[in-house]
Amino acid sequence: MKELPAPWPLKKLIGPSFIILGVGLGSGELILWPYLTANFGLGIMWAAVVGITMQFFINMEIERYTLVTGESVFMGMTRKYGKWIPVWFLLTTLVPWMWPGIIASAAKVLATAGGFEYSKWWGIILLLIVGILFNFGSIVYKTQERIQKIIIMVGVPFILGLAVWLSKVEHWQALITTIDLPSGLPMATFLAALAYAGAGGNLNLAQSLYIKEKGYGMGKYFGKISNIWNEESEETQVEGEQFECTNENLSRFNLWWKRINIEHGIVFWATGALTMIMLSILSYATVYKHPNVATSINFVILEAVEIGNRSWPILGSIFLVLVGVMLFGTQFSVFGSNSRIAGENLAIMFRHKEAHKQLHKLFFGFLWLQIVVGVIIFSLGFTEPLTLVIVGAVMNAVSMFIYTGLILWMNMTALDKPLRPANWRILAVLSAFLFYGFFSFYILF
Repeated sequence: MKELPAPWPLKKLIGPSFIILGVGLGSGELILWPYLTANFGLGIMWAAVVGITMQFFINMEIERYTLVTGESVFMGMTRKYGKWIPVWFLLTTLVPWMWPGIIASAAKVLATAGGFEYSKWWGIILLLIVGILFNFGSIVYKTQERIQKIIIMVGVPFILGLAVWLSKVEHWQALITTIDLPSGLPMATFLAALAYAGAGGNLNLAQSLYIKEKGYGMGKYFGKISNIWNEESEETQVEGEQFECTNENLSRFNLWWKRINIEHGIVFWATGALTMIMLSILSYATVYKHPNVATSINFVILEAVEIGNRSWPILGSIFLVLVGVMLFGTQFSVFGSNSRIAGENLAIMFRHKEAHKQLHKLFFGFLWLQIVVGVIIFSLGFTEPLTLVIVGAVMNAVSMFIYTGLILWMNMTALDKPLRPANWRILAVLSAFLFYGFFSFYILF
């Protein structure tokens, strides 16, 4: 038993949500929702807002457990449901995300921006750069946070400014007045976009690890994963601590809870929803119903051409470069999150052998495993970005259906009553659980 640390000011809390927002930027925000809008119009954007709202409530229940216990939701679910949990999350994290669809998108866009022909070598080079970058920072979490902050703070304002500049009144009217589910809408792609309206898949669960390493609540008492070359690495743990539900601790918890909701609401929900909407408007204003956007990511390149035609050619090139960098940043954090999740679950499986003391080695082992598999996939000729993204997204939607129910039940039963979710939050997460379940079974059958 330990005391719950005093709540931090809001400014100090900002950080973990940038990573999960960066993960979402390269999937739903930059690829799938603009792709769907370019083909089917702005009437489907209601689903993007629904998708990211559901993820907000799911993420906050993930954060709730770690804030209270200082341990990851993976450790909590293993304690609650059994030893099969780490095996399940190892498989459902690594298998869907082995498909390097996002880095393929980044490679294609950057190659085009530079005037080169896209090939598998662009994707392979970018994969290797991901691995090299992770070796520069002393603390893995801080490396991810800093890189994502820079990319988001530079890329998002520029792209949103373009959307405002190039859109017209009728585009906004179509957004506000139209709610539609058009005939011919490919349900697999629609499900992929819902799964990626935010982060998606098991990547949401990494939020538990990042707020723990940031030091939220009881996470203050646990170490951070350092660079594999750091001889003075911190000792990490996978099992948490508890605090008594005294008046002082409950008061502290309520203030922690209020502030982390604000942090995640502003950085993840509001910024993510705004970005999806504005990028979809930009797509609608430039390449709606263009014949070359039907089956590929070429709509991003077509957007750049239209941006250059309507303003200055240099702006079209800058747009492509920033999109490519943002997609690269997404793959960077995807691999970081996957490696962190896989390492945590393997350490839980072998915690009796003190595997948690080797978390930094497990992290880099899984990181390079993903990079090597990505290189192999490119070498075998799988280079079409959109197909790779959709395959991974459908698998992730099924995973989200399962873990959403597990986390909700755990928070409703394993935590002390004053710390459990309110009824309206239970209803919100239960709705997300049923929603993902419906679409998952629809696609599977």
